[in-house]
Amino acid sequence: MVSPAYELTHIEALEAEAVHIFREVAATFERPVLLFSGGKDSMVMLHVATKAFWPSPPPFPVMHVDTGHNFDEVIEFRDRTVETYGLRLVVTSVQDDIDAGRVVEDPKAGRNRLQTAALLRAIREHAFDAVFGGARRDEEKARAKERVFSFRDEFGQWDPRNQRPELWDLYNGRHRKGEHIRVFPLSNWTELDIWQYIEAEGIDLPSIYYSHRRPVIQRDGMLLAHTRFLTLGEDENPYEATVRFRTVGDATCTGCVESTASSPGEVVAEVATTRLTERGATRADDRISEAGMEDRKKEGYF
Repeated sequence: MVSPAYELTHIEALEAEAVHIFREVAATFERPVLLFSGGKDSMVMLHVATKAFWPSPPPFPVMHVDTGHNFDEVIEFRDRTVETYGLRLVVTSVQDDIDAGRVVEDPKAGRNRLQTAALLRAIREHAFDAVFGGARRDEEKARAKERVFSFRDEFGQWDPRNQRPELWDLYNGRHRKGEHIRVFPLSNWTELDIWQYIEAEGIDLPSIYYSHRRPVIQRDGMLLAHTRFLTLGEDENPYEATVRFRTVGDATCTGCVESTASSPGEVVAEVATTRLTERGATRADDRISEAGMEDRKKEGYF
């Protein structure tokens, strides 16, 4: 009798890889933490983590680096999700660093770059030695250079020319006190993979990922939501449009796209035809220079 072949689908293989990474970290590190903004990638990470350790809850807290300029829908979703899953939430605030004089805010530049100081401060204060992030290699060319286990020195810095090999999916988490490892379980996923997984698993997301009407403005070839955090220019006039967000972050630099996709299946069909990554299409902070993301990552950014 010939036993039937056991084959994983593409999405199942990605999930199995991510489960393996979560379990490797739990077995190797003392104080891991999962970065959780309430966005789609962090929500997929959390969903996979609950599968990896079921029936026990994930053995680590979640952390949000709060710029203070978040979409209200996302913060409400974040808090509701933490309560639903019974998680411990750590919030590290950019505003605290501004108030303490550790960083200086430039209203024209937004607060995204200031998140680095808040993140590194929280890592030191809580002695986290591994930090899960939802970055994917398809998002941006600097993120495409990252290993799954990405070493950070005692200053939180990343050296793209000196990374550890990961042959046969063997991960090196060795580090000294004060150093830490950034871990990216979704490195090999694409935006389309994320949405296919969300559809297959029935994962809940903030409402702004789906089509809705809201006031927007045109700025630098992008549609930005007209929120209380956005200062209008003299020639900028808000108007209503039917849009959705491909990624969520600081409301002052995260754009939306015109869309009628109101369900995961419709988003899958939309993403399958796009040729521009979500960060390239909707993140103004990535347009500061050709190497803007890489420069920030070297300083300790996500």
